[in-house]
Amino acid sequence: MAVLWLDEISAGDLEQVGGKGASLGELTGAGLPVPPGFVVTAGTYRSFIENANIDEELFEAVDVDVDDSSALAEAAERAQDLILETPFPDELRAEILESYRQVGEDGEEAFVAVRSSATAEDLPDASFAGQQETFLNVTESDLLDRVRECWASLFTQRAIYYRQEKGFDHSAVNIAVVVQQMVDAEKSGVMFTSHPSTGDPTMIIEAAWGLGEAVVSGAVSPDNYVVSRQDRSVDVTVAEKKVMHAKDEETGETREIDVSEAKRNARVLADDEIDRLVDLGERVEDHYDTPQDVEWAILDGEVFMLQSRPITTIDEGETDVAGSGETGDISAGLTDGSGVQTADSSRSDSRSGSDGAGDVLVDGLGSSPGRVSGAAQIVTKLDELDKVGEGDIIVTEMTMPDMVPAMKRAAGIITDEGGMTSHAAIVSRELGVPAIVGTTNATSVLEDGQVVTLDGDKGSVLEGDTVSPEEEAEPVEEVRPQSPVKPMTATEVKVNVSIPEAAERAAATGADGVGLLRTEHMILSLNQTPAKFIEENGEDAYIQELVQGVRGVADEFYPRPVRVRTLDAPTDEFRQLEGGDDEPHEHNPMLGYRGIRRSLDRPDVFGHELEAFRRLYEMGYDNVEIMFPLVNDAEDVYRTKQLMTEAGIDPEKRTWGVMIETPASALAVEEMADAGIDFASFGTNDLTQYTLAVDRNNEHVADRFDELHPSVLRLIGDVIETCREHDVDTSICGQAGSKPEMVQFLVNEGVSSISANIDAVRDVQHEVKRVEQKLLLDSVR
Repeated sequence: MAVLWLDEISAGDLEQVGGKGASLGELTGAGLPVPPGFVVTAGTYRSFIENANIDEELFEAVDVDVDDSSALAEAAERAQDLILETPFPDELRAEILESYRQVGEDGEEAFVAVRSSATAEDLPDASFAGQQETFLNVTESDLLDRVRECWASLFTQRAIYYRQEKGFDHSAVNIAVVVQQMVDAEKSGVMFTSHPSTGDPTMIIEAAWGLGEAVVSGAVSPDNYVVSRQDRSVDVTVAEKKVMHAKDEETGETREIDVSEAKRNARVLADDEIDRLVDLGERVEDHYDTPQDVEWAILDGEVFMLQSRPITTIDEGETDVAGSGETGDISAGLTDGSGVQTADSSRSDSRSGSDGAGDVLVDGLGSSPGRVSGAAQIVTKLDELDKVGEGDIIVTEMTMPDMVPAMKRAAGIITDEGGMTSHAAIVSRELGVPAIVGTTNATSVLEDGQVVTLDGDKGSVLEGDTVSPEEEAEPVEEVRPQSPVKPMTATEVKVNVSIPEAAERAAATGADGVGLLRTEHMILSLNQTPAKFIEENGEDAYIQELVQGVRGVADEFYPRPVRVRTLDAPTDEFRQLEGGDDEPHEHNPMLGYRGIRRSLDRPDVFGHELEAFRRLYEMGYDNVEIMFPLVNDAEDVYRTKQLMTEAGIDPEKRTWGVMIETPASALAVEEMADAGIDFASFGTNDLTQYTLAVDRNNEHVADRFDELHPSVLRLIGDVIETCREHDVDTSICGQAGSKPEMVQFLVNEGVSSISANIDAVRDVQHEVKRVEQKLLLDSVR
């Protein structure tokens, strides 16, 4: 028989129906609500190519040098044409169409989903079976073409490349096709039946309007529901759902449409729907005897199970790195690097202990997670820092590098100014100190000695001490030494470090290295401009300050790479230091005398930085890499390369590269690759502000700062593509690297590494693994 019905299938039929088909058969057999359907078996695919005598020609066509891109493209096109142009035998056509007609109800034409279900049973790793297809809302007129297209998708360029690289025989791979009644879902999503990192009895449900493809593909940010399986308490995060996928009533095709204003910020799931999903999730987990990742849909109040697969991200014996669990749940909404849920703030939080307790005095952006109470200390000038004691909360207009010692003593930090990328936000996250920035008026509203509660998750400052004893006993976002077991990913996940004091905490995240070590924080903490410090202490003392700062981080991470960015301090920051009187007065310092511009203009001072690198290499720190900021074009690269050579650093023997922070550098990356760079790293904070003309430190236009703007993503995608063609690594070290949407985009584009904030590394590791697994799972569907 060419087809098997889902109610005839069990796990033992994997070889004939593939992973997706076997799972759906198991769910159906267990009495779970699965839409009816059938599977065109893998044997049918094999018979199709053999009976048409195209099998030998098919496999010969794809036996090419996959490193020859033109040959690979021709091979893929030829192989797919062979399948797509071969007609169905009459008997096979009749059997598939007759089965399809039985799916419909009351004689009506059925809309079905047609999905690939690769068997990959002969491969040690099914991940390399290829990039297969899925088609929604298919009717009889297109069904056979869609089945053929699923078969043909075994021979995309990507699928051929992977199999060839791994030495697998193309003829060993078979594919089945699932044909299943569409659920024209009103709401849909995914559900983890247990915590996907720890395996704890916590269900995570993501939900959006319309078809679930919008959630799986990342086209929409879904609502998030965290459900305790012990008492069924629910923590809700409602997202703004701008679009949805739905069937076009006229054409029957799936299309993306705007969500109505009434539903955009409305909660998708009612309490009774959550209860039913949890009940079904527990049944699914009990059936498979292992935690499951389930796709579901709801139509006319009825819940359907569309797919279930094991959760593979659970690390046995792993410590909960998020402390009390209040933040850090990868499944509960990956943080944006600040610990803030990446969704609307209309959140019903059953765990915070702050709702209804204490009046809100001021609010701003929650830039570093955690809830702490302490005495406010208003700091308006540097000589007032001494009054900040252990457990106090610093309240200031804006933090500066020389405030770091006091910031380390403090229990929390509140600033009037700044955004998520300000000094206060970055350093507080690295130190693990809860913080709120951009309140506009904290220094004038709060009083010295006033006891307040700082909620770094919600961005609010409450009157009095409202922190529960449990929260006091265990800091929310303490990063602990990790278990040796961590998510293994092809995409490296690194960590950003601003100050050497954070190196030990950064290394404890299990990151693959440091993607950004900022030298300016080392220099600015001297409270003197480089020229002034050299004048008073000598060149060697300045060089040693740099060597010791970098060395401390390189030691913690050795042999993992540490990518060090040369000085990138704008004039307004230098002007506040001793010796800064000679700094230019610039209308917008972010567009001015900074980065490589300053370095190339002052090769004498820049030479001291390069000498520090030379000494580090001489000392054996071969894990140190050099990164040059605010480079615009190849001319900047050639001039910098010459200065490296003059300083005794061989550019051919060391790893070095540039920041991509301007549209100019993004457009000129090919010429910079020709100039010899080893890597290009996206500084999304600057790239976004320069692309969108939005000052990232200006709270008046903060709502327009969007690293996920299509124009920014297009620049990033083009750079990654160009760099891959020139064998240049790509990475991201900007704030956006901690956002799940950006992670998904970058992994799909093929970025080499992602460097995240310290508090987000573990979440990003899991998100990278999830996206990579989705790519590989899609390849065998």
